[in-house]
Amino acid sequence: MDDLLEQLRAGLPAEALITDPDVTASYAHDMASFCEAGTPAVVVLPRTVEEVQHVMRTATALRVPVVPQGARTGLSGAANASDGCIVLSLVKMDRILEINPVDRIAVVEPGVVNATLSRAVNEHGLYYPPDPSSWEMCTIGGNIGTASGGLCCVKYGVTAEYVLGLEVVLADGRLLNTGRRTAKGVAGYDLTRLFVGSEGSLGIVVKAVLALRPQPPQQLVLAAEFPSAAAACDAVCKIMERGHTPSLLELMDRTTVRAVNAMASMGLPESTEALLLCAFDTPDPAADLAAVGELCTAAGATEVVPAEDAAESELLLQARRLSLPALETVRSATMIDDVCVPRSRLGAMIEGTAAIAEKFGLTIGVCAHAGDGNTHPVVCFDHTDADESRRARESFDEIMALGLELGGTITGEHGVGVLKKEWLSRELGEVGVEVQRGIKAAFDPLGLLNPGKLF
Repeated sequence: MDDLLEQLRAGLPAEALITDPDVTASYAHDMASFCEAGTPAVVVLPRTVEEVQHVMRTATALRVPVVPQGARTGLSGAANASDGCIVLSLVKMDRILEINPVDRIAVVEPGVVNATLSRAVNEHGLYYPPDPSSWEMCTIGGNIGTASGGLCCVKYGVTAEYVLGLEVVLADGRLLNTGRRTAKGVAGYDLTRLFVGSEGSLGIVVKAVLALRPQPPQQLVLAAEFPSAAAACDAVCKIMERGHTPSLLELMDRTTVRAVNAMASMGLPESTEALLLCAFDTPDPAADLAAVGELCTAAGATEVVPAEDAAESELLLQARRLSLPALETVRSATMIDDVCVPRSRLGAMIEGTAAIAEKFGLTIGVCAHAGDGNTHPVVCFDHTDADESRRARESFDEIMALGLELGGTITGEHGVGVLKKEWLSRELGEVGVEVQRGIKAAFDPLGLLNPGKLF
């Protein structure tokens, strides 16, 4: 410990090091449930690339594990500390280095908050689409580490589609440049995509070149109430089958709707079994909403309410944004799942989750990025009740299994971390795991970067 601190201090300002155990303990974990976390030896908050390089050179020399972190808003334990590690918090590297309207790119450090970047590029008439629900807190580095998604992915795609190039500090302190600033580029292996979603296990992202889009028109939102989740999912399939490109297509099940009503008195009908929200940011969104409204009615919607302006649209979206906070009030703890299935199997996923909730005697609400088939079953449980906690964990595993049975994946946007290590192996298979471990060994032969995650 003394050697570690001495060598770190040789290349870092005093304010970059935190050793007070009461403070370092607050950096031990992210927001996931049921994920082990160790006790860090020290927390480092660098401000420059050179300081990150010094940390990695020191870690390599002394064989000390390093856990990179952003804002710790993740839900898989990917940012959890291991015993005796260096927690490398990148939140102080928070500069927007460039916004280029001609090339439609932004160059940023990893600690830039998603919402800060979004507002900055808006001033140039540009748009950075990835918008995780934690966008007011989460950082671009964290978004890259977990390949985050968000509400707009049905039209605009996920974080991986906007990362053009990276600067990465490798485990031994060398600086690697990947990707490009150009609209096109196919030189060599696509190392940039390899780092996106790697959860800090291959290197430390210290700079990112991000693609931007022209700012779209203001979106309008439609809300449709359904007598069953199956009917709402049928509407989703019809909307996508007809070639519509909504900017948002979200679903809330009965449990979620009631939780939102209880918390915020939104006035949503208690008889609603599923609420579907659809938005368009096209030149004529009202016409698009009218067409989707007809499809919803044909699928069995009991009421279809299109917004007339931005204010009404925001009011309708408020219910969706309150979904997770509302479900968190149902019991003392929640376990938020992230299973993505083909759109055509979305109804089976939601109905299967309801059956799992009944089997284990638990409240499980589902909110979903329906246009992507990305469901977020939220298991509500009393963390002080050992039996209920056990049932919560078992129900989580059954939901994972259901997703794979339906041809899906164990995570659409939250990542693997600690929470889903076992399930990653099941999804990838023996050969897949072997190849991925080989990639890990090529970048991090000593296994110092975020150990215990993914595999």
